Amino acid sequence: MSNSSHHWSVDFLRHEHSNATAKRVLIILNQPFSFALLQRLWNSTCWHCCADGGANRLLDTLRQQSLDESSYLPDLVKGDLDSLRPDVRKYYESKGVMVEEDDDQDSTDFMKCVSAIIEKEKKEGISQYEIVVLGGLAGRLDQTVHTLSYLHKLRKVRERVYVATDDNICWVLDSGEHVIEIDHTILGVTCGLLPVGIESTILSTSGLRWNLANHPSSFDGLVSSSNHLVPSENVWVRTSSPILWTVELRNGWFEDS
Repeated sequence: MSNSSHHWSVDFLRHEHSNATAKRVLIILNQPFSFALLQRLWNSTCWHCCADGGANRLLDTLRQQSLDESSYLPDLVKGDLDSLRPDVRKYYESKGVMVEEDDDQDSTDFMKCVSAIIEKEKKEGISQYEIVVLGGLAGRLDQTVHTLSYLHKLRKVRERVYVATDDNICWVLDSGEHVIEIDHTILGVTCGLLPVGIESTILSTSGLRWNLANHPSSFDGLVSSSNHLVPSENVWVRTSSPILWTVELRNGWFEDS
């Protein structure tokens, strides 16, 4: 195992993490999510942006839980605003939340929120925030493919971008070696290494039930789906081309993590 491996962790999903020192931001997309997941991600991030109709999802989720909506005010709502309900816009604007309309049809609302983060970094003169995206892997297939495509592109300019739903969390492993810390109190058993956006790659792994040793992977060949994590082991991956790592969240993980 190389000393130059990239290390990954999903410890930001743990209950004790706080946004007080987090160098991490949250983008909320227009897809359903549980309050439990929202709460963990919100508390582990220091800045929160809703992509258009993601603001509807946020407010509706809080109201369904009969929670104080003012405790979860986003810093920004951005997009072409074709999905943002008038009542939601009125509420957030009354609370001083910036609602920014961007009619650029060459970029999605997800992309517009990432652009806002880049602008924030430039204004603050700081290095990159980690980005956590809530939603984007369920619902319409074209939107899911866009999420995966944009993740693949972002790897060239962003160090860490995670996408989380109530079922899964995923991110792109760029070419090279990676060590993924496995917390079995959060993660389920099933995982996959998906050759999305590439012609092929050569994979080697350890820490999986079915490991690979310099094995080609492509849509025309082997796809390591429905693989399993091994108890008490971290996962090591070496890939010659970027590959999507996905792992399920354990059922009921939020109750005791």
